[in-house]
Amino acid sequence: MTFELTRNIAIGQYIPTNSIIHRLDPRTKLLATLFLMIALSVVDSLLAMGMLLLVLALITWLAKLPFGYILRGFIRSWPVLAFFLTLALLYIGWQEPAGKVYFEWSYLRVTRLALQLIMLSVLRLLSFMFLVSLPSLTTSVTDLTHGIRVLLSPFRRFGVPAHDIALVFMIALRFVPTLAEETERVMKAQASRGGEIGDLSWRRPVQIGRALLPLIVPLFVNAFRRAEELAIAMEARCFMPGAERSSYTILQGDVVDIATTLLILVLCLVAMFANWPAIHYLSPML
Repeated sequence: MTFELTRNIAIGQYIPTNSIIHRLDPRTKLLATLFLMIALSVVDSLLAMGMLLLVLALITWLAKLPFGYILRGFIRSWPVLAFFLTLALLYIGWQEPAGKVYFEWSYLRVTRLALQLIMLSVLRLLSFMFLVSLPSLTTSVTDLTHGIRVLLSPFRRFGVPAHDIALVFMIALRFVPTLAEETERVMKAQASRGGEIGDLSWRRPVQIGRALLPLIVPLFVNAFRRAEELAIAMEARCFMPGAERSSYTILQGDVVDIATTLLILVLCLVAMFANWPAIHYLSPML
């Protein structure tokens, strides 16, 4: 039985393909991620959401990243997502008494609004999966840390600890694949001792809960152990929270970075404020 947790997690991984996206300034990628995140959270139109998803797919293609690697987690979790989407379909169908009904039988009622809202949820979920993976896949953790520190530096006059926030971000991002590796190691150890970890099926959620419960204690113990080792290493290097520190790396953007940031900002503004068709009138042919 194989366990592939680390292969299914794209957050915290870095794939050096030397693409045009990789060569962008980390501040450009962080600002673009922020703009796209706000747009994806606000947009409620299928056309606008589809446009943003195409933009993210184009960025992934320019970065020379495999689409299957980013979508692997979505594909593996599809049964659980389908279950919740089905519940949403059953609930939303009865919230539109005056809308167009495609099918109705007993407690099941499928309407145009329900289908469109589910399609919007799927597109938003796919877009967020691309969005949260692209910064770490195209930028090293060190460069992302420098980018966050520089972007937050103007707020230091208001008491915002830019260096400390950047450090916390770096540690959290770096520990995502590490914790996945620890979980995979514990799962293999449980399976080698006759545990039911390798024989789980999404059709039996109670069994999954019972099998995964013994993983929580060793996972937390290993996480606290690594945190203690990291704290000791930082104290040994005379780390002082809030202290003034210089940086060896100096970030320098160019015209391409400015143009890319402005282009993403314009696309996000168009997606949020353009006169898109309302969602319940978007697909009259459905």
